[in-house]
Amino acid sequence: MRHPRLGRDWRLAALFLAPTALLVGALVLVPIVQSMITSTTERHGAESVFVGLDNYLALPGDQQFRTGVVNSFVFTAYAEIFKVVLGLAAALLLHRIRRGRALLTGLLLVPWVVPTVVTAFSWRALLDPIFGSVNTLLTSSGIGPLLASLHLVDSWPAGWLSDPGLAMPSVILVNVWKGVPFFTVCFLAGLKAIPTELYEAATIDGASTFQLFRHITLPGLRHVITVTVTLSSIWTFNNFDLIWLLTQGGPGDVTAPYVLVAYSKAILQLQYGAGAAVTLVMLPIIAGLVFFLVRLLRREEITVKGLPQAATVVITGLLLWASPEFFWKAAVVLAVILLLAVTIGRVTYLALAGLLAFVLGPMYWIAVTAFKSDTQVVMRDNDLWPTPWTLEQFGALFTDQPFGSWYLNTVMVSAASTTVALVCAALGGYALARLRFRGAQGFTVTILLTYVMPGALLFIPLYQLLIQTRLTDSLWSLVLTYPTFTLPFATWLLTGYFASIPVDLEEAALVDGGTRFQAFRKVVLPLAKPGLLAVALFTLTNAWNEFLFAFVFITKDEYKTLPVGMQSMIAGDVVPQGQLAAASLLVSLPVVIMYAFGQRYLTEGLTAGAVKG
Repeated sequence: MRHPRLGRDWRLAALFLAPTALLVGALVLVPIVQSMITSTTERHGAESVFVGLDNYLALPGDQQFRTGVVNSFVFTAYAEIFKVVLGLAAALLLHRIRRGRALLTGLLLVPWVVPTVVTAFSWRALLDPIFGSVNTLLTSSGIGPLLASLHLVDSWPAGWLSDPGLAMPSVILVNVWKGVPFFTVCFLAGLKAIPTELYEAATIDGASTFQLFRHITLPGLRHVITVTVTLSSIWTFNNFDLIWLLTQGGPGDVTAPYVLVAYSKAILQLQYGAGAAVTLVMLPIIAGLVFFLVRLLRREEITVKGLPQAATVVITGLLLWASPEFFWKAAVVLAVILLLAVTIGRVTYLALAGLLAFVLGPMYWIAVTAFKSDTQVVMRDNDLWPTPWTLEQFGALFTDQPFGSWYLNTVMVSAASTTVALVCAALGGYALARLRFRGAQGFTVTILLTYVMPGALLFIPLYQLLIQTRLTDSLWSLVLTYPTFTLPFATWLLTGYFASIPVDLEEAALVDGGTRFQAFRKVVLPLAKPGLLAVALFTLTNAWNEFLFAFVFITKDEYKTLPVGMQSMIAGDVVPQGQLAAASLLVSLPVVIMYAFGQRYLTEGLTAGAVKG
């Protein structure tokens, strides 16, 4: 029945959106309101005392907070610059080739799909100043001493994660390594959408390769680049797990982002109000990015003239002010990358070989280390090839650690949260894409806003809620809270995918006497298989890799998931490299295999859902 104010399909929309609205409302919106209330209190003993805006007023004078904000900005800005350059270069190289493109794209996706704890462990080991392969390789090739002579590093051998001048660049490098595949896949999908007739016509008119890139490729990718950079900037700005696992914010506070500052205040110091204030004061920045992203996804033009140029000038000035020495070093590295791209860009396969070496090097190191004995790992015998091969590390992993329990916990939590997200997202995404009701646009914006909310904004009130309901140290705490970051993105992506399916097919089913739900189940869902599989891959990977919630909510070994369990294997300076390598291999293989078989659906889902909007 049509309602004059609520719209034609409001009853059906309410039914379809109810599960998503309930979960998002109870686990995101209510905790955000609770976080706002908490930010106005201060803990005195066992009681919380109302202090008004005191926690906010104290932030400008808090050196730790100021450092965290600057670190978050520097970390995000540099990481996004390098991810755009490398991701675009990789996409252009892959777009040129015809044979083996799917295989190469799948290999480039490996850093993106492996769990963050695997990324952090592998790079920590590779960047170790004494035992790491990076220093050894750079020393033997003569590049390391050259970097020292050019003052790009202060001394040699370099302490990549322990030197205050190198820690932030090293963390940025790891983030770039992990993020480039996402940019590559999105840019490659965008390149495929550019009509070849434009290139052919321009070539006939005598356009050079550079002119083709400037006047056809870049304008054709403008929407994809802007959406991808905005999304990635939100993720990077709110990053916690990678930095924590690599440096825990050190040395000192040189790599500590604002999220880690909030964690330190709320969890380590038990000052929930101060921690909540740290996250909430960043909300306007995140809201601004979300508003910009929504405009882009709706294909609305930004009418402010000169906005990209003005943003470039402002960001460049802020980076130069925040870290002048790092600024010039990054400029030199970026210039070298662009020079290499120009000089070897014509040698496509040689350039791809170099890119694959950078992408797969850490994964190769994990694979060979997992099959070494403890003696080989410590003595560094046969560094690039185990001699002999042994399963010693795998046996020790299951006998010395509750690894089997961690694995089972992760499988159960990931499967349960993925199922919840997939069912709710399919219903909600269809309602937002097809049904006509008042408030659809507002609901879509709310969903997107909840997706990009940092975990730091939610973990404090969720932690308090779980304590009150006595759900901490149980798998239910993760099953219930993981939809806070998987469901919104799944709904948003499926909304875009459902919108790309011709509506005529559903109308034909309705004319034949079918109900709207029957049309959804029998017509739309089968056609949306690529989108559903893409969502399943995204949500399953996010749940499989999640660290912050599991780290805060679970303390007992028998309930830990794989990322937190692996982190707990490191006791101070004692790092069981062989066991961690074996664990990393076992953790990564299921996700890599799933992406290998679902890569085509992932690309199609991104193209129809996220990229095309």
